[in-house]
Amino acid sequence: EYQSLGVFSEFGVATPKLAVAKTPEEAAQKAQEFSGDDVVIKVQVLAGGRGLGHFKENGFQGGVHIIKKSQAAEYADKMLGKTLITKQTGAAGKPCNTVMLCEKFQIKTEKYFAILNDRGSGGPILIGSKTGGTSIEDIAAADPTAIVKVPVDVMEGVSEAMAKDMATQMGFSGAQADHAAKSILGLYKVFTDCDCTMVEINPLAELTDGRVIVCDAKVGFDDNAEFRQKKIHDMRDTTQEDPYEMEAKKYDLNYIKLDGSVACMVNGAGLAMATMDLLDLCGAKPANFLDVGGAANKDTVTAAFKLIQNDKDVKSILINIFGGIMRCDVIAEGVVSAVKEIGLTKPLVVRLVGTNVELGKKIIEDSGLPVHAIGDFHEAAKKAVELAK
Repeated sequence: EYQSLGVFSEFGVATPKLAVAKTPEEAAQKAQEFSGDDVVIKVQVLAGGRGLGHFKENGFQGGVHIIKKSQAAEYADKMLGKTLITKQTGAAGKPCNTVMLCEKFQIKTEKYFAILNDRGSGGPILIGSKTGGTSIEDIAAADPTAIVKVPVDVMEGVSEAMAKDMATQMGFSGAQADHAAKSILGLYKVFTDCDCTMVEINPLAELTDGRVIVCDAKVGFDDNAEFRQKKIHDMRDTTQEDPYEMEAKKYDLNYIKLDGSVACMVNGAGLAMATMDLLDLCGAKPANFLDVGGAANKDTVTAAFKLIQNDKDVKSILINIFGGIMRCDVIAEGVVSAVKEIGLTKPLVVRLVGTNVELGKKIIEDSGLPVHAIGDFHEAAKKAVELAK
């Protein structure tokens, strides 16, 4: 949150006064920079529902609190170094390494604002609502007319008149409409200049003192633009991400950790989804989504195999390859190389079909590995499920 608000302020978007602390002592010191007696302290983790969450280690309730400035160190100590569990994190939770201190303010009205890429209009689209502070999906379901959508010509951008009209449609008036329009222009500049995939503000709020500010934000950035957005991507906090997924990213593997017991290594997202569905129908849950893609080589496959074998939740492994662009012999060489390096500690089922399939099968046979080689998709899935039990 503090990172997104920091980026916004650089582009002229109105944000609340804030400070960041990584120790209780720093929190106590930074709290004194705020006027008044109270300050808001907010845990900084990559998950929603922080206010209703709790900390695993000490049971402390809530990741967002309005406190006296003198209590900053006490509350920071209950949060920092602990693990916050919310509806979005699952039982594992997210580690809290940072807290944000923010000025206390009174909200008069809450609006919703977002900028997304819209396939239908072939460019960015501004989305707004007179109602904010709650799920936009719930608002849209209750009253579809409450959602304002304004497509943007990517070559022309957002004009001052368009921003003012958007602010007015969202329910701002008078000076507040001008304040909101200025922030809308700034947010669109963030969206384009920072290669964003999404900028979501919920709420964009009018305060009792007349200001219009961004109170909370969710921002997504295009990974393909990392080479020209180094400053932003260097902010990445890898402690908030799954270590397996971080390792997979090094090798350009499409990997998502799941909570099942049968690991999958598949080529192609469609076949990967079908494999996961079939495992489920056969009575087990997939331990991951792993698409090695068509450009994988021996080293990539070796890295993928190490990744899934080292997962302590995995009880069996199913390799399902339909050789088109990806050749079966490359997969076989990678698996054999990985097993020779780290050993085979989990039951392994391999299904190879397609380009160079005979060569791939021969590589596995000649290796002498205790592999269950099965040509039928359904039978291979059933065997992997059986071995996982």
